[in-house]
Amino acid sequence: MIRETIESAITRPTKKYLRYLGIKNLFGTDRTKQILKVNPTILPHREEAREIRTYVYDYNPQSIEEHEFRSVEPCFQFRQSNRISWINIDGIRKSDVELICTHFEIHPLLIEDILSIQQRPKMDEVENVLFCLLNMLYFNEVKGTVEQEQISIVLGKDFVISFQEDASRDVFNPLREKLKLSNSKIRQRSADYLCYSMLDMIVDNYFTVMEKLGERIEDLEEQVIASTNNRALARISSLRKELIVLKRNIAPVRDLLNGIIRSESDLLDDRTTKYFKDVYDHIMQANDLCENYRDVMVNMQDLYINNVNLRMNEVMKVMAIVTCLLAPATVIGGIFGMNFDRIPYLHHKNGFYIAVFMMLIIPVYMLWVFRKRGWF
Repeated sequence: MIRETIESAITRPTKKYLRYLGIKNLFGTDRTKQILKVNPTILPHREEAREIRTYVYDYNPQSIEEHEFRSVEPCFQFRQSNRISWINIDGIRKSDVELICTHFEIHPLLIEDILSIQQRPKMDEVENVLFCLLNMLYFNEVKGTVEQEQISIVLGKDFVISFQEDASRDVFNPLREKLKLSNSKIRQRSADYLCYSMLDMIVDNYFTVMEKLGERIEDLEEQVIASTNNRALARISSLRKELIVLKRNIAPVRDLLNGIIRSESDLLDDRTTKYFKDVYDHIMQANDLCENYRDVMVNMQDLYINNVNLRMNEVMKVMAIVTCLLAPATVIGGIFGMNFDRIPYLHHKNGFYIAVFMMLIIPVYMLWVFRKRGWF
């Protein structure tokens, strides 16, 4: 019923505006297909990166070494460096992923997850490594959409390997700056604290994305309250789709962090568990905020429909009043327009003026009665 009401309110100019936004159909858009296009029975097809960049941060409390390579082979030397090594690989190529994972003894099942696309965030503990897969989120200011980038994090003995799809952006710049400080906690702790720091920054960035999306929701709410127009309907539909992206990426991270907290792996220090609990609290807050945004959008859609119905009722009320006011004139004109020889005031010198007076005075009296009864 709600869908039919919204579809009936879409005019031709609205459809043109939706096509201008890249929306072919309000309830079956390309964006919707992109969001809901998840089928685990179909083998994923990933376009391999033309080139990869590998950044290595090899450190201990006293010093840190930074390296940049164009391949993964130079990273093999950090397998037994007796220091903490963060190997960040920008760009996914199957041959390179298999090569480095084989050298670091990462299970083939985890290699499949790293090479997958649109994977649900999850955590696995396989043999001698702890694996986390989730998405980094960004807000596209131009398109007004939430973009996601899959990142895989492998925690092993004294090393962390991260695989990123997009080499042009990530959320780890503050982490890189902290690594350069000799008195930072990251430099003093083991590799599990580095893994915690990466997850913490990814989750904190969720709030940044939701804050920007929340600003647009507030603007849209003011627009819907001030004046209901077709453009607001298109924006409501667009923002609801972006909330679906948020929900799909945020909700599973709770299970990921819960799995890490409950894990008894030797890779996790007991002192670091409380930090993972803090990230868990943050993701719970992010999930609650996402639910609040969803409720706001549902209420906003109901408000739009109510405003449309209210405007329609106002129009129908005015039309009904006009019809009622014209009814006496129609009746009087019909009576005096009949083809009979004997009609009252037919030959009276003031007959026309009497009829016009009645046509005017009766609607005025009706207006007074309507006003007195509070009908308008």
